Amino acid sequence: MNTPLESHDPYLRTYTEPEVASLLCELHERGKPFGIRWGSAAVNGNTIDGRLLVDFGDTSVATVLNLLALLREAARE
Repeated sequence: MNTPLESHDPYLRTYTEPEVASLLCELHERGKPFGIRWGSAAVNGNTIDGRLLVDFGDTSVATVLNLLALLREAARE
């Protein structure tokens, strides 16, 4: 697995709300085969230091990307 992203990575500031919403859709789809559901996860429009937050515990985009990386890796195995 690649090194997990840190929530303070400046690269994360480049993500827009539509891009994060798309990532969340992918997260929902990739999580289904594993019984993982994030029905309430959504972009909440708030930012911390220029980084968008996601509503499932006000997590950062880094968390979403790290979860996707794990699910993508699991799908390859």
